[in-house]
Amino acid sequence: RPVRGLLAAVKQKEVDERVTVDDAGLVAIIDKLIKQRKDSISQFSAAGRDDLVAKETAELTVLQAYLPERLSAEAVAENVAAIVAELGASGPGDMGKVMAAAKAALGNAAEMSTVSAAVK
Repeated sequence: RPVRGLLAAVKQKEVDERVTVDDAGLVAIIDKLIKQRKDSISQFSAAGRDDLVAKETAELTVLQAYLPERLSAEAVAENVAAIVAELGASGPGDMGKVMAAAKAALGNAAEMSTVSAAVK
């Protein structure tokens, strides 16, 4: 079922935006579906729906198998430190510049939530 949902999401993006989804676009779609599953799991857990938690967790596992290898938190922190030094960022006001540079430099090699935590 998660694979069918992934294929449907890819097809919808191609039809809606009249584009052919490349590797980066596919990873972005998978990330979006994974985020949806994680949100669902937290909501179902809070509601005590263990049956739905198990279903969403199984789908999450299948979707994660389609993601490329991600950088570790330590590697992300090292890259972010290099970007901060390169940009000369000094405070929270520079977070936007650092995040933009990190997204350009790291691309799909790192989860953006991990990058954000390292920037903070």
